[in-house]
Amino acid sequence: MKPEDLLLLVTRSMPYGKYKGRLIADLPGNYLNWFAREGFPPGEIGRLLQLMQEIDHNGLSGLLTPLRQPR
Repeated sequence: MKPEDLLLLVTRSMPYGKYKGRLIADLPGNYLNWFAREGFPPGEIGRLLQLMQEIDHNGLSGLLTPLRQPR
């Protein structure tokens, strides 16, 4: 993991599927767990989904709060 990956989680949107357009950091745990069971896609999106699944699974989502853009 690169430190800048954490920032990507709160700025990059899911490019396809049921949750297209939703920030990766805001994807539901059951969706992330499905990828963990079925396999993460290749490339950057897969790497970010895997990282977010680990963060969510370990209850560390609060670490991303300071990185979020004010709305």
